Amino acid sequence: MQDPLQQRIYVAGHTGMVGSAISRRLKRDGYLLVGPKSRVDLRDQRRTMDMFSELKPDLVFLAAAKVGGIYANLTYPADFIYDNLMIQTNVIHASCQHSVKKLLFLGSSCIYPAKSPQPIKEEYLLSGYLEKTNEAYALSKIAGIFMCQSYNRQYGTNFISLMPANLYGPGDTFDPSNSHVIPALIRKIHTGKESGAESVEIWGTGNPRREFLYVDDLADACLFLMENYDSSEIINVGAGKEVTIRDLAHLIGEVIGYRGEFTFNDDMPDGVPQKLLNTSKIAKMGWQPSTALREGLEKTYQWFLDNVAGSG
Repeated sequence: MQDPLQQRIYVAGHTGMVGSAISRRLKRDGYLLVGPKSRVDLRDQRRTMDMFSELKPDLVFLAAAKVGGIYANLTYPADFIYDNLMIQTNVIHASCQHSVKKLLFLGSSCIYPAKSPQPIKEEYLLSGYLEKTNEAYALSKIAGIFMCQSYNRQYGTNFISLMPANLYGPGDTFDPSNSHVIPALIRKIHTGKESGAESVEIWGTGNPRREFLYVDDLADACLFLMENYDSSEIINVGAGKEVTIRDLAHLIGEVIGYRGEFTFNDDMPDGVPQKLLNTSKIAKMGWQPSTALREGLEKTYQWFLDNVAGSG
């Protein structure tokens, strides 16, 4: 049997938040990472196939994706569905064509119906209508799941699909027009503190409940599943706890040291009222996250200060 540390591993999307976290974890444990010498547009089938011919990876983590918050999803739905369909189609097909031993596809909790019973079980997929604010992105991820399952069934590949909760951590996107809720709140509240603002406006009512998973915990789960999971059935990965957006804003305010008030603009969309994943499947396998929300927020804010805040 080949030494696991000698298997060639390609992390698609290695410069993004999730991909860089996976790469950090693999490098820490001594795994052999391979990658192109220059950036490859994974939406381009020929360039993707050429890259696989050159790299000859044994294992692939498919973390490359176009991602964003509610505003970005509502504004650029065509980009979200096109870019993600092209990226995952090319990487999954190339993995099959070049006899990759195993691929892990990163999906999203937004694949589940907007009115799913809580906590959300894996079998709720396709049991109802999607949330309108991100359905283009969700549909692309659902297509990725079915591609992995279809290739497994037709070609005998070993492609698995992981559905993470809302993610945050070092390497996140803090652009106000393209960020998810935690980086958006960190930037807004930090700016409010620096400017001495008496109040900071938060989009929505503040009532929706969300589950947040620290990205290094996700990276740990990815490696765990790559080593221990071989089913075509999707598997959830989350923190197992939820918080309202209102309480999240106040917690981030405490971490940052902001003393002002928060106002909630209920003219802006909330998204689904609640989204908590049922993670009993991976828990029974022996995996649990290790980073508490406050600890993760403190690490994320420090990364923001070190890498983003001073750059304008």
